[in-house]
Amino acid sequence: MKNEEQRSASFLATAKAVFWSFLGVRRKSDYQQDMASLKPHHVIIAGIIGGVLFVLTVLMVVRLVISTYAH
Repeated sequence: MKNEEQRSASFLATAKAVFWSFLGVRRKSDYQQDMASLKPHHVIIAGIIGGVLFVLTVLMVVRLVISTYAH
Protein backbone atom coordinates (compact mmCIF):
# COMPACT_ATOMS: atom_id res chain seq x y z
CA MET A 1 0.00 0.00 0.00
CA LYS A 2 2.82 2.40 0.81
CA ASN A 3 4.35 1.77 -2.61
CA GLU A 4 1.16 3.02 -4.29
CA GLU A 5 1.15 6.16 -2.13
CA GLN A 6 4.71 7.00 -3.22
CA ARG A 7 3.79 6.77 -6.90
CA SER A 8 2.08 10.11 -7.27
CA ALA A 9 3.55 11.74 -10.38
CA SER A 10 1.08 13.30 -12.79
CA PHE A 11 0.71 12.20 -16.40
CA LEU A 12 2.40 15.45 -17.48
CA ALA A 13 5.45 14.62 -15.33
CA THR A 14 5.45 11.15 -16.89
CA ALA A 15 5.28 12.60 -20.41
CA LYS A 16 8.21 14.89 -19.58
CA ALA A 17 10.27 11.95 -18.29
CA VAL A 18 9.47 9.91 -21.40
CA PHE A 19 10.40 12.85 -23.65
CA TRP A 20 13.79 13.24 -21.99
CA SER A 21 14.29 9.49 -22.19
CA PHE A 22 13.64 9.59 -25.95
CA LEU A 23 16.42 12.16 -26.23
CA GLY A 24 18.69 10.09 -24.03
CA VAL A 25 19.52 12.87 -21.59
CA ARG A 26 18.52 12.19 -18.02
CA ARG A 27 20.37 12.83 -14.79
CA LYS A 28 20.78 9.85 -12.51
CA SER A 29 19.00 11.64 -9.65
CA ASP A 30 16.04 12.46 -11.91
CA TYR A 31 15.94 8.88 -13.13
CA GLN A 32 15.85 7.56 -9.56
CA GLN A 33 13.11 10.02 -8.62
CA ASP A 34 11.11 8.94 -11.69
CA MET A 35 11.44 5.29 -10.75
CA ALA A 36 9.98 6.07 -7.34
CA SER A 37 7.11 8.26 -8.49
CA LEU A 38 5.98 7.27 -12.00
CA LYS A 39 3.05 4.96 -12.58
CA PRO A 40 3.92 2.13 -15.00
CA HIS A 41 0.71 2.41 -17.03
CA HIS A 42 1.35 6.15 -17.49
CA VAL A 43 4.85 5.40 -18.77
CA ILE A 44 3.50 2.86 -21.28
CA ILE A 45 0.79 5.22 -22.53
CA ALA A 46 3.20 8.17 -22.75
CA GLY A 47 5.72 6.00 -24.61
CA ILE A 48 3.13 4.91 -27.15
CA ILE A 49 1.92 8.48 -27.65
CA GLY A 50 5.50 9.72 -27.95
CA GLY A 51 6.35 7.03 -30.48
CA VAL A 52 3.28 7.80 -32.59
CA LEU A 53 4.05 11.54 -32.50
CA PHE A 54 7.64 10.85 -33.52
CA VAL A 55 6.59 8.69 -36.48
CA LEU A 56 3.97 11.24 -37.60
CA THR A 57 6.54 14.05 -37.38
CA VAL A 58 9.04 12.11 -39.48
CA LEU A 59 6.34 11.34 -42.06
CA MET A 60 5.32 15.01 -42.27
CA VAL A 61 8.94 16.11 -42.74
CA VAL A 62 9.49 13.50 -45.47
CA ARG A 63 6.30 14.56 -47.29
CA LEU A 64 7.34 18.21 -47.02
CA VAL A 65 10.77 17.49 -48.45
CA ILE A 66 9.38 15.33 -51.26
CA SER A 67 6.75 17.91 -52.22
CA THR A 68 9.31 20.72 -52.13
CA TYR A 69 11.91 19.01 -54.34
CA ALA A 70 9.66 16.99 -56.65
CA HIS A 71 8.19 19.66 -58.89
